[in-house]
Amino acid sequence: MKKIFRNSWIVVFLFATFLLVAQENDSKLVYKLNIKQEITKATWRQTMQAFDAADSLNADIFLIHMNTYGGTVVDADSIRTRILQSKIPVYVFIDNNAASAGALISIACDSIYMRPGGSIGAATVVNQTGEAMPDKYQSYMRSTIRSTAEAHGKDTIISGTDTIYKWHRDPLIAEAMVDQRIYVEGISDTGKVLTFTPLEAIENGYCEGLAESIPEVLSKVGVKEYTIVEYKPSWIEKIIGWLVHPMISGFLIMGIIGGIYFEMQSPGIGFALGIAILAAVAYFAPLYLEGLAAHWEILVFVLGVILTITKYSSVVQSSAQIV
Repeated sequence: MKKIFRNSWIVVFLFATFLLVAQENDSKLVYKLNIKQEITKATWRQTMQAFDAADSLNADIFLIHMNTYGGTVVDADSIRTRILQSKIPVYVFIDNNAASAGALISIACDSIYMRPGGSIGAATVVNQTGEAMPDKYQSYMRSTIRSTAEAHGKDTIISGTDTIYKWHRDPLIAEAMVDQRIYVEGISDTGKVLTFTPLEAIENGYCEGLAESIPEVLSKVGVKEYTIVEYKPSWIEKIIGWLVHPMISGFLIMGIIGGIYFEMQSPGIGFALGIAILAAVAYFAPLYLEGLAAHWEILVFVLGVILTITKYSSVVQSSAQIV
């Protein structure tokens, strides 16, 4: 009797252990990246690092928590390309806004979830003042966002003698988010750039559902047990992100040019040259770290500055001798 009782406890213990292991095996690793700022080179750099970290951890899901009004097209295109190439599913939770470049990135994701009251669309390419760029730029953006929608494929529906192809995300709708001339019957009128509310996005295949939080998003994709690892940029990354912002880069270029100019106007080595050198280091260092500036490019810049100062100094000396 004791032997049977002991064996029963062994069976219960093994069964409990099996359930515990099974529960742990069902737990998913979710890697989360926040895009809650203007999309710039820094955003692209952080995205690369986040995907590398997710791959090294063998994450099951890559989740983007988004709230952005857009940013540079080049960096958004790089991010959407990386998303399309991802071997693990990429979901995006639009926490209010996915405008312009944010819309392009969201459309690249496998599933889109939106907070009630949010919006997605308005992807027209504009300049610094908010004016629409010439059609050359719009044409490329139309093609990019259309191909992004097409990447999610289509279903072939056979009804009697008719064969219907239904896109998971209609490329024409994506194109209408860029060009106000695109007409989509019952959805978009000519003369208006398309922007969806959450319910409109769900109705037209550009949103899988509504959610109020990250846990609700994961619940909707069928993930009950999970561990979230969030990408957190280091203080160095934050400084780099600040330096590569287009506005800051513009000020640094002005500092370089202005410093060199005022240095050439005064004899000897002065404060102006120090400003130029400091601005040059602040401008080129982040670009070098991001792989956007090679050794030879920096060397050519330094050589050009030296030759300019040397030439100017020789001209000044020649003028002094003539006088």
